[in-house]
Amino acid sequence: MPEVRVSYSGQAYSPAGEKSRYALPPLFRKAVKEASGGNRVLCLDKHPKWKCLVGFGLNREDELQQQLDREYDAALNAGREFDYDERSSQLFGFEKVPFDDSGRFVMPAFLTKVGNVDGGLFFRGGGRFFTIWNPIELGRMGDEWEAAKAACDALIADYESKKK
Repeated sequence: MPEVRVSYSGQAYSPAGEKSRYALPPLFRKAVKEASGGNRVLCLDKHPKWKCLVGFGLNREDELQQQLDREYDAALNAGREFDYDERSSQLFGFEKVPFDDSGRFVMPAFLTKVGNVDGGLFFRGGGRFFTIWNPIELGRMGDEWEAAKAACDALIADYESKKK
């Protein structure tokens, strides 16, 4: 796939649908489709550090391969051991999930578990990827997440007021 530079920014809330169905918010849907070469494919994985998921388009595959090669070269140059297969498995273990024109997709069961997905989801841009949070998990993050927490709370309140 030719290199497509996409930057994910902003935030959105998506309420839970039936049968583990969610909707990729329009703000992110357009960028993911562009990053996936016009295909409606969302790549999802567990964030390596935080209790949330990450999402991105297919264009990130080349970037991840470059990252793997850089890490391998750095380990080799430093005389450290490097398990190429293990690291490759960690980087490329993401799930490719199709979504429809409205952004609806089915959350894979294993990601529901590792991301503690339960109810609505908060989406937050992160540049090369975006994070997908259970608002309760986001609330457990430290003070450095104050702006994200405030945005999440405001989006949920807005959703609840429109629902009434």
